Amino acid sequence: MQRRKLLETGSTAITAAIGAGFLGSCTIRKANNQTTNTNPIGLPKVRWRMATSWPLSLDTIFGGAETISQRVNALSGGNFQIKPYAAGELVPGLEVLNAVQSGSVECGHTASYYYIGKNPSFAFGTSVPFGLSAQQQNAWLYEAEGIKQLNNIFSDFGVISFPAGNTGAQMGGWFKQKLNGLRSLQGLKMRIPGLGGKVMAELGVNVQVLPGGEIYLALDRGAIDAAEWTGPYDDEKLGLARAAKFYYYPGWWEPGPTLSALVNQNAWNKLPSEYKAIFNAACFEANLEMLNKYDSRNGSALQKLLKNGTELVRYEDEILRAAEAAAFQIYSDIAAENSDFRQLFNQWQRFRQEIYSWNKINEFSLARHSYQPL
Repeated sequence: MQRRKLLETGSTAITAAIGAGFLGSCTIRKANNQTTNTNPIGLPKVRWRMATSWPLSLDTIFGGAETISQRVNALSGGNFQIKPYAAGELVPGLEVLNAVQSGSVECGHTASYYYIGKNPSFAFGTSVPFGLSAQQQNAWLYEAEGIKQLNNIFSDFGVISFPAGNTGAQMGGWFKQKLNGLRSLQGLKMRIPGLGGKVMAELGVNVQVLPGGEIYLALDRGAIDAAEWTGPYDDEKLGLARAAKFYYYPGWWEPGPTLSALVNQNAWNKLPSEYKAIFNAACFEANLEMLNKYDSRNGSALQKLLKNGTELVRYEDEILRAAEAAAFQIYSDIAAENSDFRQLFNQWQRFRQEIYSWNKINEFSLARHSYQPL
């Protein structure tokens, strides 16, 4: 399909808006250090609906959508408003891209790897097995043209995407029974999406894809034997520890998963440039804020789970080695058949090799020392 012209990256658009004096005109600083909104002259009132893939109970991940809504409202003086809806209120949690593409909603908040059936390249917009950490992912998206490459593909669907949240490195899932090598994966029913699901399928797992709000009941009632979601804070809220005892790590399939704000291209084109800059800025804030929240909350949540009987288990090296080999074979196989995937994967892999080499020197070496008992 014909590629659509992409928007400039967030920093450029935000700078343009500031240069126009818009963001400064949206607020007036009062003597008592409070902020009062004023209406920018000549800008229209815009009302959007945002479908999401998240239940309301998950305040941090649904909070990414709320952050976008709140900041857009505040920076536009109330003229540009976005109302987020939980999964199932407007559309099912795994159909957000369809809703945005069709124009039934103007925007959505979701994980792009839910839609690898449309194009496997969408996996890179969230996370891929043995891929990038949250900071590495941000560096690739913002500085190494990851966003541009992804939007070249999203444009075929009449959609534009923005990084808008990150959970940080995830856990490796909940299992009703402890694993015993690769053979214990054969026929096991597990909820796991994206290319991580394809890797597990290669290892013999019967892969299921369910939205967050349906995981607990499926696991508790035995419809599935295992499930992954995000990490201790959200997993505890979903009650997964009541349905399964064994909590595995590391989450090799999602080392730094990004959540995305998707916008219908026609709706985007109708926005004034000032509103586009505001939306960009709000997504950037949501991306950073969500990661900060998860990093600050997961540690204490994990201790709570362990105190209440959860058993922490490391994946066996046999499984990790087999999973990594399967992952990169899958990447090679898809790249051989899909030109979008091949172009994106080749660039992504070069970036991964460079940043892994650098981080082995600056961060990983320090972590190996600092995490040793004193």
